[in-house]
Amino acid sequence: MENRIERKMKKLKENGEKAFITYMTAGLPDMAGSKALVKAQEEAGTDVLELGIPFSDPVADGPVIQNASYQSIQLGTNLKKVFGMMKELRAEGVQMPIVFMMYYNTALYFGLEQFVEECIASGVDGVIIPDLPLEEQGEIKEALRRDGAPILIELVSPVSAERVPRILEGARGFVYCVSGMGVTGQSGNFHKKILHYLTEVKKMSKIPVMMGFGIEQAKDVAPMIDVIDGAIVGSHLIKLLEANEYKPEAARKYCSNFKKELNEL
Repeated sequence: MENRIERKMKKLKENGEKAFITYMTAGLPDMAGSKALVKAQEEAGTDVLELGIPFSDPVADGPVIQNASYQSIQLGTNLKKVFGMMKELRAEGVQMPIVFMMYYNTALYFGLEQFVEECIASGVDGVIIPDLPLEEQGEIKEALRRDGAPILIELVSPVSAERVPRILEGARGFVYCVSGMGVTGQSGNFHKKILHYLTEVKKMSKIPVMMGFGIEQAKDVAPMIDVIDGAIVGSHLIKLLEANEYKPEAARKYCSNFKKELNEL
């Protein structure tokens, strides 16, 4: 059964459009403010939203997202509250595909069965778990076999080379290609063989290929535009939101411009 992410990807392909995916930390500036930002991004034409579940030790993230995660935890954000916010967003008509970007311990601590149940009940479409390598995904994949469960979005990096075919076997939604080595938010610091790496992933992948880490403007991905199916922006959007006191209008304007410019490349 196709879910929201897969339907969105299909529609973009039919229209000859590239996907624009954003990342924001749940719970900032507060729960109500978070909801307003989600709605603003949907209105601006964002195709998929990654909602970061704050975690005390976000090993894949750079200082910007680490700090946002810390601030959100200080405000009392937790998985239970984010599920509550998701239920409200869906009840209020938000249709945009939403993916939880999270660390495995959060789901384990919550209880995998209960985690999947809550995802289904609140309309979570996908999960990205950066600290869970392919070899350790058995348990979560088993839990996600249920009808209506979110799909597991796979990550690949420039050092994944010989493992890519195995990682992509049975992968759904889209594949998240990390554009460099290290953590999120390293502005434009793309791996020197980025084009070769993306081309190789594209050849092997039956699903859309997205590029993330270090992207600020649509023009950053211009050299790769013929290879990738879309771009993911996280740290830059968080910096922009912080600088604009989390005003929904700032998110709306940035997302609308990026989406337009991405599809004009």
